[in-house]
Parts: sequence; structure tokens; C-alpha cells
Amino acid sequence: MFKFVIIRHGLTEWSNRFTGWTDIDLAQPGIEETKKYGLKLKELGYSFDLGFTSVLKRGIKTLEIVLETLGEKDIAVIKDWHLNERNYGDLQGQNKSEAISKYGEERVKIWRRSYDVAPPNGESLKDTYDRSVPYFQAYIEPEIKKGKKIILSGHHNSLRAIIKYLDNISDQDIVNLNVPYCIPLVYELDENLKPIKHYYLASDEEIKKVIEGIKNQTKK
Repeated sequence: MFKFVIIRHGLTEWSNRFTGWTDIDLAQPGIEETKKYGLKLKELGYSFDLGFTSVLKRGIKTLEIVLETLGEKDIAVIKDWHLNERNYGDLQGQNKSEAISKYGEERVKIWRRSYDVAPPNGESLKDTYDRSVPYFQAYIEPEIKKGKKIILSGHHNSLRAIIKYLDNISDQDIVNLNVPYCIPLVYELDENLKPIKHYYLASDEEIKKVIEGIKNQTKK
């Protein structure tokens, strides 16, 4: 059996805006939550041989905080743009109400929640899938298969894409999946790297609270 860990970056300074490829840093609450779940990994005896993340500072910093908390800040970390957040194009920098005022509620809803419709000059979730999943297959899966203990620090949509691939989630159902900030998601895989099971290192109540916070942010 193989095991690897996914973690979404912490809350950022643009918590209520379309961030995308804008290189926004973690907010202090995001830093504290990342440390909290880094300690959870430490308490449960997790350690890592190799880390992967995007080239965006919020992904990089989240991974750095976790590894420092574990006393493993010297392990190799690979950064690649294929693991970046979805590019929101012309929506980047706007909050939901600003975008609705400019483009209309129905159009913004389609861009946010559909699988394969992209905002102007941006990417759809499918576009994100088409760059992040081949990278995962080519560079991360072989390291897992070697028996290396991997942690992947990523972004909401790049992680949703990878989860879609791992769990074979349909195009229709993936639009309803939310990944909570900071809470480690553990996958246990068989010899063919097919998921046996996966679970968050948090209570159902904690997960619900974080996801509700995400939903509330998107209403601003």
C-alpha cells in the first residue's frame, strides 16, 4: 500500500476575491491554521521524503510551514506552474459582487460552477485538469510508486482536478466538491495507485466549518 498527503494552502489576503494566478500571500489566520494542521501531522507520526507545490507563494509558504513544523524543512521541494490555481483571467482581483455587476449573475455562476466554461482570458476547471493531472501522472505518481512519502501543497481547483482523477468523479459531480483550507487529505493507494480509501485529518465538524466559511466568502 502507498500513502500520500494533499493539503490546500491556507487562507490568503484575498479571501473574498478571485485570486487565480495573482501571487497573493497567506493571511495570518491562514498561517496559524497551517501550523495547527502541521502539528496534527506531527502528532500522528507523518513524515515526508519529497514535496510538490505550485510556483505561487501561498502554495509554497503553506508547504514550508508544514515542513518546518515537522522538522523537515530540508527535504526536496519541486515547484511547477502546472500545479498552479485555475487562472481566472479577467475575473482576477474582483469579488463576486463586482463580477456580477460587470458580467451578470448567470454568466458569473456559469464561469464559477461549470466544468468546461472559462471566464474571459482564463481557464475552466477542465483546462486546469488538462494541465495538472498529466503532470501528476508524469512526475508525482512515479515517486509515490517508488515508495516515497509525498506531500502535495496545492490550490482549490488544481486539487479538485487531481481528486477528480483519483476518485473518478464525473464532470457533473466535481462542480459540487469543495476542498477545505489547510486540512490534510490522506490517500491510501493500492499497488496500481488506485485509491483504497481517503480521509481528512480532522473531525467532520471541523471540515464542515471550513467549507461553510469558503461558501460564505464566495457570497461577498
